[in-house]
Amino acid sequence: MLYLLTNFIDSLEYSFFRSISIFFISFFSNTFSAISGGGAGLLQLPALILFGVPYYQALASHKLATVALGLGGSLRNYKSLKNYINVVLQILIFGLPGVFFGASIVEFISEKYLYLFLGVISIFLSIYSFLKSDLGLSSRENGLNLNQKIRFLIFIFIIGILNGSISSGTGLLVTILLIKTYGMDFLSAISVTFFTVGIFWNFIGAIFLSKIGTVSLNLLLILIVGSFTGGYLGAHLSKLKGNKLIKKTFIIVCFFVGISLLMKSLISFF
Repeated sequence: MLYLLTNFIDSLEYSFFRSISIFFISFFSNTFSAISGGGAGLLQLPALILFGVPYYQALASHKLATVALGLGGSLRNYKSLKNYINVVLQILIFGLPGVFFGASIVEFISEKYLYLFLGVISIFLSIYSFLKSDLGLSSRENGLNLNQKIRFLIFIFIIGILNGSISSGTGLLVTILLIKTYGMDFLSAISVTFFTVGIFWNFIGAIFLSKIGTVSLNLLLILIVGSFTGGYLGAHLSKLKGNKLIKKTFIIVCFFVGISLLMKSLISFF
C-alpha cells in the first residue's frame, strides 16, 4: 500500500513538473516567435518530444498551439492588418491549398530533405537580413508588375506545402517574403504572418495531422495558454520597442532555426 502511494505521489510530482516545464518552454518560445515572426517550433516541438510525446502527436499539438500564438499576436497588432487586406486574401487563397497538399503527403515523403532545404534557406535569410542593414526597418510602397505578383503567389503556395509538411521556419519565410515583395516593415509583415500563417495555415495543418496521431487535451490546454500569453507579450514588446528589436530577434531566431533544421537533417542521414 505504501509502495503504491509513493508511486502515485511521484507520478503526480512528475506530472506537475512536466506541465510547468512545458508551459514555460511554450511561453518563452512563443514570446520570441511573436517578436521575430516565427520559429516557435525551435524549442517547443523538440521539448514535447523530449518529454515523451510521440512525434505526430507533438507536431499536431504544436500546430494547434501556434493557432493560439497567431491569435495572441494578431489581437495585439490587429490595426496593422487593415492596410493589407488584399495581401491577406492572397496568402489565404493561394497558401491554404499548399498547406492541404503538404499535410496530406507528410506521411509519404522523407522529412530529412525538407529539413535540409529549409535549414539552408533559414541560415541564408538570417545572414542576408544581417547584411542588409535597412531591411524591414521602414515601410515603402512597392509597385508590382504581373510577373512579380505571380512569383509571390507561387512562393506562397510552395511555403504552404512546407508549412503542412514540417513544423519550423515557414512563418519566417513568409515574413521576409512580405518585406521583400511589398516593402513592409517587420512589424507589419509579422502582423500579416501571424493572422494568415499563425491562425489559418497552422489550424488546417493541425487538423490533418491530428488524424495521424491523437492529441492530448491536457497537453494541448497547457500549450494554448503558453502560446497565447507568449504571443501577446511578444507582440506587445515588438510594438513597444519597434522594428530594430524585431529585426535583431528575427536574425537570431532565423539562424538558430536553420541550425536546428540542419542538425535534424544530418542526424537522419546517419
